[in-house]
Amino acid sequence: MSGTRQITFYLDDDLRPSVAAGEHNFFARLQGVLEEAGYAVSLRATGAAARLEAPLRDGWALFHMEAPTHARALTVRRAYHYPFWAIETTDRRWDWHVARTPFPSGEVPRREADGFHRRWARRLFGDAPGAARQQDMVYIPLQGRLLEQRSFQSCTPLQMIEATLSADPKRRVEARLHPKETYTSQELAALDALAALYPRLTVGIGGMEEALTRCAYVVTMNSSVAFDAMFFRKPAILFGQIDFHHVMLTATPGNLSAFDRVAEHAPDFAGYLWWYWQRMSVNAGHEDAEARIRDALTRCGLLL
Repeated sequence: MSGTRQITFYLDDDLRPSVAAGEHNFFARLQGVLEEAGYAVSLRATGAAARLEAPLRDGWALFHMEAPTHARALTVRRAYHYPFWAIETTDRRWDWHVARTPFPSGEVPRREADGFHRRWARRLFGDAPGAARQQDMVYIPLQGRLLEQRSFQSCTPLQMIEATLSADPKRRVEARLHPKETYTSQELAALDALAALYPRLTVGIGGMEEALTRCAYVVTMNSSVAFDAMFFRKPAILFGQIDFHHVMLTATPGNLSAFDRVAEHAPDFAGYLWWYWQRMSVNAGHEDAEARIRDALTRCGLLL
């Protein structure tokens, strides 16, 4: 195919107007880097038909929060909070570049990382991280599909709750439904049945900041709540795969030893967040954003 210096951004109707107007900082800087490298950038509406057509078009494709459709396609996604972004060849976060890169804990600039952590904890969550205490409670932020084991999970979310109740037989367990998920009657009935069987288990919805302020630790498949827990200096146990696994404990129904170690687990959360955002992501508000974008595009094979 010809047109190796063309790239099409496939964007939804909410995002596309601001990108077209040059009002979105990250996409404006990304477009600038691409145009400087000789790419002609065009915008198209995304959707099922557009995604089917994308591999047949000349040049490269770029999607926002969607899986790339072919070898000449990339995806971009916020790295949990604005203005930090990831540019990748896959939407599977556990296969991202950062996930495959060892965390160089000995190379963290201590004062800079600690200050970075304090500023972002306050910017994102106000006074809540400073008021955090460890109470006798385990917080389980639920995602979707509670009765299904997906490819990146070691069990179903319901089995994860049961494993937590078994591995930590004394603490209260608060499972919180995701406020933007839709749950089936079968899923809710299964949760109710589990709560009836275990009086220590309560089921609620939302309330992340309040739960992070009180909990002893977090248990989840791979929810971004475990990422945010680092601002509260709360450890997490993961039953699934994710990109920020480096300072997390992991468990499966067949290996629950992480629960024996979680009380003493105190990794360098500040250093890790600094490395993850300032070295492994694109900070669209930083002066080195273009350099980070070039590095990511080169790694993904678009800039040679």
